[in-house]
Amino acid sequence: MTNATFAARRAAFRALHQDGFFVLPNPWDAGGAHRLRKLGFKALASTSAGMAWSWGRADGEVSVDEVIEHLALLVAATDLPVNADFEAGFAETAQGVAANVARAVETGVAGLSIEDRVGADLYALDIAVERLAAARSAIDASGQDVMLVGRTEGFLIGRDELAPTIERLVAYSEAGADCLYAPGVTRYDDIAAIVAAVAPKPVNVLLWGPDMKLADLPGLGVRRASTGAALAAAAWAGFEAAAKELVI
Repeated sequence: MTNATFAARRAAFRALHQDGFFVLPNPWDAGGAHRLRKLGFKALASTSAGMAWSWGRADGEVSVDEVIEHLALLVAATDLPVNADFEAGFAETAQGVAANVARAVETGVAGLSIEDRVGADLYALDIAVERLAAARSAIDASGQDVMLVGRTEGFLIGRDELAPTIERLVAYSEAGADCLYAPGVTRYDDIAAIVAAVAPKPVNVLLWGPDMKLADLPGLGVRRASTGAALAAAAWAGFEAAAKELVI
């Protein structure tokens, strides 16, 4: 594929964020990407957990080299833009994050998220901002119009106070994130507050729990919703249920 091909996908992906609302499903292999394209989705995103499970590992047990290979596979699988779940950048230092982000851009991805989680905790805010800014600089240096998603993981590790979450998202926006994301936030008032705090930049919401209704999210100002590992979890649950019927 040519740089012109990647540029067209990146332009289409950015345009999706300008107004309205879209769903960003998360396949973990080429076959899933093809099926989602046929269903009419306009863009895709990778899933770190889904990828790891398909390789027989737990989330977080894949290397940056393996993730780069995986992103290239997803980008080549369809003509849709692909947003990369790039975890925390696979490096201890901001310089390392920048180097890895540069590699990810070369795969042809249209977007890339950097999260602020380290193990079971979050990076200190100033360090997290430095790491996100390094990712921004790497994208800018590439000359490619790749969207940077600033992602805070507090709600997923039990740090579910809204004010610190908004503080982080605002800081990530100021550091150069094009889109903001706090997976695990489910209360509609909280989602609306996040949208207002980072406006006019778009917000991604993770479809999470039985009380969240997809049809309600556009009215809250959300621009996009992703499925995370949910599709992979559903697929593996069905696989195991069917396989158990064969055990004698």
